[in-house]
Amino acid sequence: MDSGTQTDSTLVRRGIALLAGALLLAGCASTTATSTTTTVGHVADVYAKRYCEVLLVHLSASGAPRADVYSSFPMTRCPEARWAALDTTTLAHQHGVPTVLLNGPRYWAMDAITKVRTGPVVRTTFGGIPMDEEASVTVGDLAAARTPYVPHDVDRKAAFTFARGRQVHELHDPSGPTYVMQSWSQQIDPTLAASDLPSLAARLQLPSGWTYTSRTLSSPLVVQTTGRVAHVLMDSLGDSYSLEAAG
Repeated sequence: MDSGTQTDSTLVRRGIALLAGALLLAGCASTTATSTTTTVGHVADVYAKRYCEVLLVHLSASGAPRADVYSSFPMTRCPEARWAALDTTTLAHQHGVPTVLLNGPRYWAMDAITKVRTGPVVRTTFGGIPMDEEASVTVGDLAAARTPYVPHDVDRKAAFTFARGRQVHELHDPSGPTYVMQSWSQQIDPTLAASDLPSLAARLQLPSGWTYTSRTLSSPLVVQTTGRVAHVLMDSLGDSYSLEAAG
């Protein structure tokens, strides 16, 4: 996405991982349930918290690639030494799947997350990093999945709150929609930090007519998707964004 020298296989792996990351972004506030009852979890002070994801990819009954997505948040901040030591071939063998993808590290851009969950939590450990399953994603079109600035529908049943006084970073589609950054990524640029975000426009490969801006909130901004699907996209550096309001 950001370099013409990437191989197609690398793009496919990154595309699935980025799409899964978008689908996972609401999964952090998990609350353990022991039955099919619905629980609501809330996590505050999540801004700049680091997390990582592991995707166990297999074929669904329809033959399409399907990824069971596990997240380290909020249990750990994904220790770098353990994360760097993960081997996808070994993990695939251990979990009986043809492919494992790694997505991270990533950092939350909001202040609080509320998550609605139905059913029990599925928890496992990857290389000493405990993770909960947060999504199961069927990826039908890999080309679309790896394309930045293309929104995907995400059923995540969550609400993201950006507090008053928080600086937010937004992508503006010339056709009308505005998307707010919900996490920044170090997958493409391992040094990308919060301090880089206000000037990110100069580094992004924006589609014609699109703009990137930053502003400080005078009142809280809530992206409410507990009762509707979210619309999530990635920029050319792998940072993720949510549509601010229902279309």
